[in-house]
Amino acid sequence: ALAILKVTGMVLAIFGPSWYHVSAAGHFVNSLHFWSAQIFFAVVLLHLTTKFFMGAWRDGRWLTWITGTLSFGILVFTGLTGFLSQTNWDSQWIAVQSKDAMNALGVGAYFNTMDTGQVLTLHVALLPALAVLLVLFHLFLIRRDSPVKPYER
Repeated sequence: ALAILKVTGMVLAIFGPSWYHVSAAGHFVNSLHFWSAQIFFAVVLLHLTTKFFMGAWRDGRWLTWITGTLSFGILVFTGLTGFLSQTNWDSQWIAVQSKDAMNALGVGAYFNTMDTGQVLTLHVALLPALAVLLVLFHLFLIRRDSPVKPYER
């Protein structure tokens, strides 16, 4: 799902919003991007839940757990900027509602949900690169430390 997200995201970024709002091929690629994001989040939540109940932070694997949790946080923020980048009425509503949340978190001065250019730059350039780097580092740590052993009886 992450690979499909990257490929469809690059295609959407190259052709732009006017293409995926008007063209049938653009609608298809946009739908692929949207549904692969939904599947990706479902799989990440399932992974997070199972690893929590397996106690994946045990045996000195706290750094693996922290990078996974940070990856999840970056992915949630990437998903928010993705919804805001849709440039439709739904995204305008989400932007207005999330503006108050950003102000409550204290980041409203740095991140303006109503600024389409800022949101699009974050969604297309910065956040996906950061997410992929964190996921790759997370996988490196898993390979280095081996998966967590089951609980002893």
